[in-house]
Amino acid sequence: MDYPWHHDGKPLEEAYRQELIEEGVIGFVYCITEIPTNKKYIGKKLWVSKRKLPPLKGQKRKRTKIVETDWRTYYGSSDLVNQLLKENGERHFHRDILHFCYNKSELSYLEAKEQFDRNVLLSDEYYNGIINCRIGSRGLERLK
Repeated sequence: MDYPWHHDGKPLEEAYRQELIEEGVIGFVYCITEIPTNKKYIGKKLWVSKRKLPPLKGQKRKRTKIVETDWRTYYGSSDLVNQLLKENGERHFHRDILHFCYNKSELSYLEAKEQFDRNVLLSDEYYNGIINCRIGSRGLERLK
């Protein structure tokens, strides 16, 4: 991985990621910066996702398979950022992890909080075009 994710100014090491997963971290909130323009994108990413599979022959219950997401090569869901990535390459972007999260509520809350705190929709400094969230209070106890 030539252009790794960074946390606290250092590249994210695989051993450290494994420690985080063992602690219960399921994903992270990130900031991707386009280096030449200093424009940013705030988002969230899970380490793994669950895939539903059809039941085995003669069975009724669906099966669940856990697979690693594309987090290693991920540069956000913004069409514009992905277009710029194709045109200019990964070397034009810096990827920072802002928060590690222990559940999906935390993940969604901290992503939305970063987006609102930074005024991403009102600022020309950000590529974010939408803030999409639906968050309940359950799962946010660690943040209090």
